[in-house]
Amino acid sequence: MKPSVRGFAAATAAVAIIVMLGLLIFTGKSPTLGNLVRFAPKGLVAAAPQAIARVEIRIGREHFVLDRRDHASWAVAGAAVDDGYAADLGSHVEAALRFMHVSDAVRSLDPDAYGATGLGEFGLDPPAYVVSLSEAGRPVATAQFGILNPPGTSQYVRLLGSAKVNLMPRHVGAEWQVVTDMARRIAARIPGADAADQEPRLGLLLPTSIDHIWAVELVTAGRLTRFERDSAGRWFLHAGQHSHVGNADAHVADPTRAMLIGTALDALNQSEIEATILQHPGPSELSRYGLALPAMIVLLYPRDSSTPLARIEVGAAAGDGFSRYALLAGTVVRVADHDVKRLTDLLKAVGAAT
Repeated sequence: MKPSVRGFAAATAAVAIIVMLGLLIFTGKSPTLGNLVRFAPKGLVAAAPQAIARVEIRIGREHFVLDRRDHASWAVAGAAVDDGYAADLGSHVEAALRFMHVSDAVRSLDPDAYGATGLGEFGLDPPAYVVSLSEAGRPVATAQFGILNPPGTSQYVRLLGSAKVNLMPRHVGAEWQVVTDMARRIAARIPGADAADQEPRLGLLLPTSIDHIWAVELVTAGRLTRFERDSAGRWFLHAGQHSHVGNADAHVADPTRAMLIGTALDALNQSEIEATILQHPGPSELSRYGLALPAMIVLLYPRDSSTPLARIEVGAAAGDGFSRYALLAGTVVRVADHDVKRLTDLLKAVGAAT
């Protein structure tokens, strides 16, 4: 009986695997597979993210300078290296650089395509914000970011020195907006020449403005409650208190609920750290502050991301009658009790509390 085609193919594949294993054993090197497709980044910036040593961001009259400290650690110029959110800042700078390196343009427009309308039509004259990248003492690229396209899925971007306007995926610019807002909050804690007599600020509770947060998850008593924004930026409880338009998947928030949720979450925007207690606590210290089993965990997500921008764990009452212990960015701090109560009240108001 003749062997089947399937059996012959299986035998051939087995022989190929044995040959490859033999080459690996005897040479210590894996054989080159010329037919594999190699990934070639097609982003706006050719330089590898790890080569970038300095980032400058200009938005209106504001100017922020970020310097690389090591492989994935960044700091705002003039800020302490051990800033509580330094690690979070670094991860978002690295993500923004990676997006610039690998994200391909959805569409590119030459001057003859946009004609007499000029760059103003794309929000590039003047640009909304500008990001300049440098290696060690050498400029690499400067990107000007404009407005979103009408559907809101992409953003107009132009490299300085080029007349071409690129329509880039929205997440490229969104990541730089998160970086800018984090840098702004860190810079607010850097003493200035006119702040010598002012009481030092320990910083805001959130690493970035609530405007850049598009989903909030609250975990209490083992139960998760998730709030999200709809396409218009209005908040809703992701559990039946919203509707769908026709057969579409887009969520539409209930206006009354949206105002209730938005008011509670917007108040967090100005919440400040009352005191810094301990950095990098061990298990016994977490238990001491009621953080081994937190009473509440708050997870904050930026737009188009499943990775939390920040995680805040709420522990025991501090004993002073007005604050509680919390863990954020690896540091035990004290936060105002009314900030926590505002969230528990929100859960009760929307019927999500246990």
